[in-house]
Amino acid sequence: MHRILAINPGATSTKIGVFLGAEPVFQETIRHKPEELAPFSAVADQLQLRTGLVRAALEAHGVALSDLAAVVGRGGLMRPVSGGVYLVDEAMCRDLLPGVQGEHASNLGAPIARQLAQEASRAAGRAVPAFVVDPVATDELEPLARYSGLPELSRRSLLHALNHKAVARRFAAAAGRRYGELDLVVSHLGSGFSTAAHRHGRIVDTVSDEEGSFSPVRAGGLPTRSLVELATSGRIERRALIRRLMREGGLRAYLGTDDAVAVEERIRQGDTAALEVYQAMAYQVAKDIGAMATVLFGKVDAILLTGGLAHSALLTGWIADRVRHLAPVHLFPGEDELLALAEGAERALSGAEEVKTYAS
Repeated sequence: MHRILAINPGATSTKIGVFLGAEPVFQETIRHKPEELAPFSAVADQLQLRTGLVRAALEAHGVALSDLAAVVGRGGLMRPVSGGVYLVDEAMCRDLLPGVQGEHASNLGAPIARQLAQEASRAAGRAVPAFVVDPVATDELEPLARYSGLPELSRRSLLHALNHKAVARRFAAAAGRRYGELDLVVSHLGSGFSTAAHRHGRIVDTVSDEEGSFSPVRAGGLPTRSLVELATSGRIERRALIRRLMREGGLRAYLGTDDAVAVEERIRQGDTAALEVYQAMAYQVAKDIGAMATVLFGKVDAILLTGGLAHSALLTGWIADRVRHLAPVHLFPGEDELLALAEGAERALSGAEEVKTYAS
């Protein structure tokens, strides 16, 4: 087994872990206070701050950079690539830092990994590679899936690919099968949602949180004409509208909170409005799963529900009631992305998976 550092930057935290193969040595969440990040106008400007904090955390845990066999970071909004393990290079960082497909904290995963891997290489006197695994920009869509209805607006594949593929591999291993021989529908239920059709190891279509169910903070797919009228009415400025759609929609817009635990408590206390909104969210997720099942011609080996909200027996129960006739439903609650990153790096180091090269 190899000693691997995994790094997952988020909007207000940087999660790190050191693993021996897939076994954790330690894991830590570095919290970033709003005032700490306030001086930075762009996510890319946080690179040195976050790298320094990761370096300090390693020192606090007694982990020397020279002990590492690899560093792996969360892959962000780079140019579209197929799934897999990629060597982090200058071209990848050149696309991620300015946000070639959009600004997101995950764009820092590869640059932080590369910088620390370079330091580790110098300290160890040997090559320590930096990887990303199944990045957000994983794009394996089939040609028919790219059509939107307007030539100017081709459908994009931006989803929680790291967790999607990790739980698909875990399900396959538990079933004594290979991921590459299964047809699955996977639904990630976090602050944002994504549901996808996995055909023989490839994500051939997906319903992102731009198109599908609303989530705790995303508005999801909206009536097109009404959205255009709102956007051009002059009542709301462009950035405010994007914030409304991506950070202030869904449960937060309807119920004033994105905390599912609080929503379920309101339901237990007899709040019928909270009950209906929560049921509507489950209803829309089930519709997305049904849509992805049709991509697979209805031949689905299993439906996998994952992400933080997969802990909710209430929500997953409502979803399962609507879709279990399609295939057995299995729960993989949480989103253990550090482990998924470490597993990908271990596959690369052991030769179990070919390392790919990014082409910008």
